Order: sequence, then structure tokens, then C-alpha cells
Amino acid sequence: METLITIAAAALLIALGMRLIHRLNAQHDARIAAHHFSEPFPAISRPPGHGHPRPSGRIPDRRLTGTWP
Repeated sequence: METLITIAAAALLIALGMRLIHRLNAQHDARIAAHHFSEPFPAISRPPGHGHPRPSGRIPDRRLTGTWP
């Protein structure tokens, strides 16, 4: 009888723990969904009409550097 009570108590604690973790994850997901992300670096602003710089057609010459054997 004591074994059955122990197993039931353990199962109840596991179920309560799973419920708590599920609710915390749902709360966290709702908090993330409500947050509106802005520019990655808002301090660095570009004037209107000036987007990210595009790479030129010229490929930079890449020389091996260092002393790798």
C-alpha cells in the first residue's frame, strides 16, 4: 500500500512539474511575440534612401598570411 501511495505521489509531482513548465513556456512565448524588435543597431542610422552598402564587382585579392606550415 505504501508503494502505491509513493508511486501516486511521484506521478502527481511529475504532472504538476510538467504543467508548471508548460505554463512558463507559454508565458515566455507570449512575451516574445508581444515584443516588437527594431533595427539591430538603432544608434547607427542611415539617411533615407541609403540602404546597406553593396559589394563592388571587384574581388579583393586574397593573399595567404601567417606562418601556417
